[in-house]
Amino acid sequence: MWSVVQAMLAGATGLGGEAPPGGALQPGVAARIEQQHAAIAELTKRQAELEQFVGVSAPARPTHLSIFEDYMWVMLVAFLVTLIATPLMRRFAVANGVIDRPSDPRKIHRYPIAYLGGAAVFLGVLAGIFYSYLGAKFDVLMTFHPSQHLAEGYHQMVPISILLGMTAIMLTGLIDDVMGISPRIKIAGQLLAAAALAIENVGVRVAQGVLQPIGEAFGFQSLAFSIPLPFVVPGLGWQEIPIDLVYWSGTAIIAIFVLGACNASNLIDGLDGLLSGVTAIANVGLLIVAISLAAMDDGPRDAQRVILCLSVIGACLGFLPHNFNPASIFLGDCGSLLLGFLTITIVLSLGDTGKTHLVIAGLIIYSIPILDTTLAIIRRKMAKKKMSDPDDQHLHHMLKRALGVKGAAMALYALGTSFAVLGVMLSVIRARFIYTLVIIFASFIIVTAIKIARRKHIEEQAAAYDAKRVAAAEGIPPPEPAAAASSHAAAH
Repeated sequence: MWSVVQAMLAGATGLGGEAPPGGALQPGVAARIEQQHAAIAELTKRQAELEQFVGVSAPARPTHLSIFEDYMWVMLVAFLVTLIATPLMRRFAVANGVIDRPSDPRKIHRYPIAYLGGAAVFLGVLAGIFYSYLGAKFDVLMTFHPSQHLAEGYHQMVPISILLGMTAIMLTGLIDDVMGISPRIKIAGQLLAAAALAIENVGVRVAQGVLQPIGEAFGFQSLAFSIPLPFVVPGLGWQEIPIDLVYWSGTAIIAIFVLGACNASNLIDGLDGLLSGVTAIANVGLLIVAISLAAMDDGPRDAQRVILCLSVIGACLGFLPHNFNPASIFLGDCGSLLLGFLTITIVLSLGDTGKTHLVIAGLIIYSIPILDTTLAIIRRKMAKKKMSDPDDQHLHHMLKRALGVKGAAMALYALGTSFAVLGVMLSVIRARFIYTLVIIFASFIIVTAIKIARRKHIEEQAAAYDAKRVAAAEGIPPPEPAAAASSHAAAH
């Protein structure tokens, strides 16, 4: 009935009635416009009467709060499973010697701490996703937001490719925690997880928003072509090779993003409760964007994004009481790689319908690991060190020296919240304003961090300059830089 009324309204408004460009109405046109307005008013009145008679009304868009309430059981299940599984994994780790001994002076703990917290987080996320599968079959467990993008009457659940990817990344980190593996094998495991995402095109369309305007500028809207072969491929029957630039560019982006996010998350996992807290905050921001897309019925991945965000938030909150200072268990590589992979998977999925600006918003939301990794690269390049060389100049190390462990974690929570707010704002208001704020905010953090990290080097340079001046005044050869620095330090 509603569709019939809509068609009648469309027909009425589809008649002429606009004034010509000159602004003057021809004889009889004004009367015709008045008739159209009267017809529209009459149809609107009839529509209200019909709705009241048959109980049919225009479908209302769900609110953000109603969507959250529909899916919130996913978060609760992930939270409870992780909360219970974490002490069990701690006992298992201690019984089998999977513990972190404070042999490195950069480490803050002074007694052995169990690893394998990441395995508990994995179980929590898996439980949340599995609960959504059950909710799709049994309405009593949970409800889903209304959508036109259904497959056989059901929402498309979290695909198996994501489960394969998170399992591959978790096992890679777990083996490294227990036995230790080479960096090449760790990268291979991360690339395997990235390849799993590409199987079902999770995040592949993220390149569309960038490439499509370029294709349109060159008259190549499809961004796909075929290379003819001079022969038929035996067994496959191929006479040409199809090339989809969006797909292959998106696949390359997936690999780069997964490698970057996994290792960035691993780098900031240096304080009790830091990574799990920062990841939870980032996923709250991503959840707001995901719920906004679901309210607009953006595409078939709306439910998937909301479920993944809630599963990660629930698992992080369930792990955080055990991991906050003083920690009784660590995430290990198993957990840090997993949280980086899951977060970047959600970010990539934001561009599933070609909305690349939302992927940028997601990266801004997850800025803390990205900024820290960028600083590490800049810092080690300036010091002419290898990228794999450890140091104690990460953001959390600097803040820990000034604020203590808990203070540093809370400060980075606040920074993460600020970036999450900026990312969410980017998804709803003018982009230029938010980009300007992000650039200023991030630049201030980067310059401040580099300045602090380079303080020792600057002091050495100043000491060498002072020693050179004194030597020149006294007519003696200037001392070596190292000796000058040590004498300057002793004098102060």
